[in-house]
Amino acid sequence: MQTIDYVYSAHSAFAYLGSAEILRICRAYNATLVHRPVLLSPVVEAQRGAGFRGRTQAHVDYFFGREIERWAEYRSVPIISKRPTFHDADYSVASGMIIALGDTGADPDRLAHALFEAHWNEDCDLSDIPALKAIGTKLGFDADTLLEKAASDEVQAKLQENTEWAKQKNVFGSPTYIVDGDPFYGQDHLALVERALQQPFGPARWTNPSVD
Repeated sequence: MQTIDYVYSAHSAFAYLGSAEILRICRAYNATLVHRPVLLSPVVEAQRGAGFRGRTQAHVDYFFGREIERWAEYRSVPIISKRPTFHDADYSVASGMIIALGDTGADPDRLAHALFEAHWNEDCDLSDIPALKAIGTKLGFDADTLLEKAASDEVQAKLQENTEWAKQKNVFGSPTYIVDGDPFYGQDHLALVERALQQPFGPARWTNPSVD
């Protein structure tokens, strides 16, 4: 069985836009999705990527606005028409909830999608414990136990470990899908992920001059 390392942040718009599609692809090709939630800012900064406020207004409006709108329409994904009110809040416990359910299986699949949807369709604050409890309860989990485990030192250490792993793998952002060591950044590359599961791409041969 093939595996896909799924690197994302729990508050990622583009991970949400591709969430149902990556699950469909996994079902179609009997592939296992390995969840690796990360803290996104350290991953982006490791690649010298600009944060939200380090970009021009035109770039923000296009990439974090028009692109989201078009992909939401294309994939029939319900979404609000603004940057979520609490998008910069601490989402480490929300990430921990996913990790606490394990790396693979239906439970982390369902919870990750539910967190994306709550944030991007209901403007949910992913740092709000009662809101997280409501999401967990709605999915049928013992939410109190899940939240306690999510906030534990062990699970939060795993979140940091995932983040460092992503930095070492030169991940650029969320979502990134890694198939047999070959990374595909962005939900707009899911067609290539699907092709890679059917037929791996040839080895990398391209060279570039140094940027340093």
